[in-house]
Amino acid sequence: MINSKNEWDNLKEVILGTATNAHWPAKCPSFRNLENTTLWKDTPVPAGPVDTRIIEESNEDLEIFRETLESLGIVVHRPKDLDFQSFDGMYNYCPRDRILVIGDQVIDAPVLYPTRVNELDAIKHLFEKDLISTVDPDVKFDAANVCRLNDDLLYLISESGNRKGGEWLQSILPDYRVHILDNIYNGVHIDSTICPIREGLVMLNADRINQDNLPSIFKTWDKIWITGNDLVTQSFTGYPYASKYIALNFLTINPFLVICDPKQTYLRNQLSRHNVESIGIDLRHSRTLGGGHHCVTLDLFRD
Repeated sequence: MINSKNEWDNLKEVILGTATNAHWPAKCPSFRNLENTTLWKDTPVPAGPVDTRIIEESNEDLEIFRETLESLGIVVHRPKDLDFQSFDGMYNYCPRDRILVIGDQVIDAPVLYPTRVNELDAIKHLFEKDLISTVDPDVKFDAANVCRLNDDLLYLISESGNRKGGEWLQSILPDYRVHILDNIYNGVHIDSTICPIREGLVMLNADRINQDNLPSIFKTWDKIWITGNDLVTQSFTGYPYASKYIALNFLTINPFLVICDPKQTYLRNQLSRHNVESIGIDLRHSRTLGGGHHCVTLDLFRD
């Protein structure tokens, strides 16, 4: 069964990513454009197969993640392995980017990098109903540009999502309110900036969100403000595909429990002050591969 309408109801079923065969696209023009747009200039944007050590260590961490989720009674699915090198693809590490689940509807995200379209082949067997897709080539967004708050959806305009994407979502989801955010930051996804914990409580990246651009839906919510100075900066190998703010990327299991980076003492203390427990699971290459605990999961069913 597929049904997930927010980021905090009791998680019952989830897809957990894998680093197997991870590969950096060498010929995809959209991906290679990072060479022009990246703010990181110290090392080059990678191309070709990801180092074996990174893959092995990432899969070790994901296996611990799987065991933890299953110990909490959650059904865990894994993507089928794909030969990404054969079609200059990317990886199955971040299923959150590829598919958007809104209630019982499954949306085929028109992802920024066309080479990532094939990632659907690794997980489409898990969806019994037809996927909703667009035929408009001008509509672009990763599923991780969207934050689900029951009947309200926050849609981030960024490098990975354009305004037409938000407008298309509103057109196919008439029973929902799509709030298009175009004044947050010039990054990629929303889930290291706006992190709902339960209805009425949200964690916010204070280096990107302030009282002037705070989405109106959060005006009456309790807010946990986190700055970059509050975070323990995670290491990376070669090129940082994710910024230090990936440390804010946690998975909510239920309104009083999250899984997060174990090193984030301040963040975890702030959660505790709001009666939210945290389980720390290390993802050693979250910055290298560009995915924290929310990114590497795709919830299928919450109740």
